[in-house]
Amino acid sequence: MTTRRAFLTGSAMLAAGGLASFPVIAQGIAIGGIRVDARRLGPQGWGENAPRIARALELELARQLAPLRQRGGPTLYVTVQGLWLAGSAGTGGAGDAGDNDNMDSLAEVIDRGRVLFSRDVRSHLLSSSGGAWYRPDVDQRRVVALLENNAQWIKRYLGA
Repeated sequence: MTTRRAFLTGSAMLAAGGLASFPVIAQGIAIGGIRVDARRLGPQGWGENAPRIARALELELARQLAPLRQRGGPTLYVTVQGLWLAGSAGTGGAGDAGDNDNMDSLAEVIDRGRVLFSRDVRSHLLSSSGGAWYRPDVDQRRVVALLENNAQWIKRYLGA
């Protein structure tokens, strides 16, 4: 006959054993500073816009990663490796790869010369993500949409 004590002890052991088998959810990596390097964009045709893109991504990352910011923490270094806009905005469908805007970056968290985290990040958005194709600032809005998307992926990979 099962007693209440035996039942409770067995239940507690099962619960503890079950919990021990689940992986621990990682907490987000604390970030002290954020640095973005977009120099590779210059030779790709972005010219004097490369520093503006770097600054805009840095500001977007600072906004999105605010909960992870910690004075004296490691630095997040993001190298923008490429940014490509499709030839036309607002055409094609979701499955049409030729109509995607793309951004590639490398996100690394470095503390005192030691790499704590490294991840290639690739963002793909439909060229219509910047809104109406006939507006004069459509390309700027497409770049902003890519920067926001890339920052969101970096945030996700950092555990925020």
